[in-house]
Amino acid sequence: MVYQRKLVEEVSGWLRIFDDGWVDRTWTGPPEVKFMSEPVPPHEEFIEGVATRDVTIDENSGLGARIYLPHHEPDRSADHNSNKLPVIIHFHGGGFCISRADWYMYYYIYSRLARSAPAIVVSVYLRLAPEHRLPAAIDDGFSALMWLRALARGDHDSYEPWLSNYGDFNRVFLIGDSSGANLVHHVAARAGQVDLSPVRLAGGIPVHPGFVRSERSKSEMEQPESPFLTLDMVDKFLKLALPKGCSKDHPFTCPMGPAAPPLDSLNLPPFLLCVAETDLIRDTEMEYYEAMKKADKDVELLINAGVGHSFYLNKIAVDMDPNTAAQTTGLLEGIVEFIKKH
Repeated sequence: MVYQRKLVEEVSGWLRIFDDGWVDRTWTGPPEVKFMSEPVPPHEEFIEGVATRDVTIDENSGLGARIYLPHHEPDRSADHNSNKLPVIIHFHGGGFCISRADWYMYYYIYSRLARSAPAIVVSVYLRLAPEHRLPAAIDDGFSALMWLRALARGDHDSYEPWLSNYGDFNRVFLIGDSSGANLVHHVAARAGQVDLSPVRLAGGIPVHPGFVRSERSKSEMEQPESPFLTLDMVDKFLKLALPKGCSKDHPFTCPMGPAAPPLDSLNLPPFLLCVAETDLIRDTEMEYYEAMKKADKDVELLINAGVGHSFYLNKIAVDMDPNTAAQTTGLLEGIVEFIKKH
């Protein structure tokens, strides 16, 4: 008798879980958008001004990252340090359950950011739930920051030529999309408790963070769903990602709630919170912003008009819709301005 796996959970074309624990992340949605979740091989030659390579951050765990290096002509008249590039650590989205740092949707936008800033982007291959529930992804994000600190200190066996030669460890930023933006908050909060020197965490950029509550917000009830965010995805991904038995009021997804450490007790760098006007979870993102302001944190707000959750990752919309294209340019310009300021 041949054992037949039984499907026990499915999430909007992105994820299927079977009764024997097997997780299938094959895209089963519309085939015309599949290219956005296809892996892009690394290329150490410059293509459109950016080279990429994959590195291992932690030999023991196998944790890896993709590095984006923009083509950069140093200013011969300037001192050595001023020719170095800021370093942006990137945490990908996907509800903590799907996606990888090498997906095309991240490649095209983060190579563009690397060129625009210019900056070196380090995108972490985060562990995924349900095999690795939170705080696994937060641990991975923090490990990437500790790896940068080891490189900056020149610790034994710590050398990565692109970062060691071209990275300005005095200007390190965290950026994340959606659930990756949750990691920006939590990794920055953890970093505030340790000595990072000679690394300076200069800022955090949470873009459309997955901050929610158990109770549906007004925007969750009223705003349109998109391929990048449906209520089904919010509910099911977070149920799979949060520690077993925990609700969406957990600090991992509700850092402004009563279960979380008070925001005014955290040692955080300046933040640029990016919000999309028609995002399903806009209301709870704005609640976080107001709570950060009330806690006297240095937080700026960038709102993109007429667009939804993670709009800039949708290459089809960026190419076809003038407002999505304009708002994507505006978002990148706002991020670059924030980096230059800090």
